[in-house]
Amino acid sequence: MLESASNRETEALLPVIRTVVDHDRQDLFGLIAVCYADYPGCFVDPHDDLPDLRAPSRSYAESGGSFWAIEDERGRVCACVAVDFPEAGTAELHRLYVHPDQRGRGLGSLLVRQAEGHARSKGAGRIVLWSDTRFITAHRLYKRLGYVQAEGQRQLEDISRSAEYRFEKRL
Repeated sequence: MLESASNRETEALLPVIRTVVDHDRQDLFGLIAVCYADYPGCFVDPHDDLPDLRAPSRSYAESGGSFWAIEDERGRVCACVAVDFPEAGTAELHRLYVHPDQRGRGLGSLLVRQAEGHARSKGAGRIVLWSDTRFITAHRLYKRLGYVQAEGQRQLEDISRSAEYRFEKRL
């Protein structure tokens, strides 16, 4: 009896991952702005850099992808991830963000696994992602989850003058 009560308590503590809806856009912009604030020179430009967040529930679904969120105790989006399929057999991870006050709880790993599971279910044999060179903590997470960093980087023409590393993993 104790074991089943313990299982129920554990299940109650697991965060609920849900599909993003369009009215989440403001929370998503806010989450990304808070995350970017940790990095000097990193800015949010919703007009040019984040067009997928204008209609987040539709933006990834058009390619068979999906966008998920986890809410905090106030019902605000505190973590998110998205995945789409830029080419046959390949998934691309996007928008992995976890609010600073929610980090260290395993939410990033949980969301990456959600995206990987979705990618596998759609027949992807590999998953790739691009991550700003300043996001060192995220890079450690990706490597811990089996992603390999490719050589070189790409330079973006965004407000933050971002340079990004590419990571890849076989599914």
